[in-house]
Amino acid sequence: MTNLSERTAELAANLAAVEERITAACAAAGRKRDDVTLIVVTKTYPASDVRILSGLGVRHVAENRDQDAAPKAAECSDLPLTWHFVGQLQTNKVRSVASYADLVQSIDRGKLVTALSKEAVRAERELGCLIQVALDADADGRGERGGVGPGGVEELAARVAEAPGLRLDGLMTVAPLTGGYAGRQQAAFERLMDLSTAVRAAHPAANMVSAGMSSDLEQAVAAGATHVRVGTAVLGVRPRLG
Repeated sequence: MTNLSERTAELAANLAAVEERITAACAAAGRKRDDVTLIVVTKTYPASDVRILSGLGVRHVAENRDQDAAPKAAECSDLPLTWHFVGQLQTNKVRSVASYADLVQSIDRGKLVTALSKEAVRAERELGCLIQVALDADADGRGERGGVGPGGVEELAARVAEAPGLRLDGLMTVAPLTGGYAGRQQAAFERLMDLSTAVRAAHPAANMVSAGMSSDLEQAVAAGATHVRVGTAVLGVRPRLG
């Protein structure tokens, strides 16, 4: 078991390395470093790591399972953090997620919009929402890792924009493992940017584009992503919790 100061040094070094990568990618793309926000994906890591990251200046963290996220968010509720929920979300977890998440990045069906809206209103909160785009899906089918096909994006965006308690913030994708974009991360992210342009025509404030992870953040920055979601490169590979 590493002690706290060792873990702090390890996370600080990893964060610095990721920061260098983002800075270099921004420079290569002719973008300002401030144009890209780092979200650290803290899934499977303990609340103690979240606390260290907050102390190191991280302001955005992401989780993908409510059963891990809810207790962690509660334990870290004193920290100045924005919590992103990035996993596939079942409607029976919506009430819990709506109580702590600031943004839900995995909106991929109308039923989820309805459920989230109801719980956001009940909790008297406004939830930021990103439409998860599945670039491995048929035009308006569902993707292997969740998400709605490109053809279903604008309709779903309109539903979010009209829903009480919800705010349409933009789009998210995970680079697909199958289909025409498999192994072509930058092309996938550029397609997401095209879809984002279409969404912003109707909803100008929905300008967030969440794309890119530890292995492909450079391609996401090159394509124009505003947020990158990095887990392993910051936290390392550790055994799963529970």
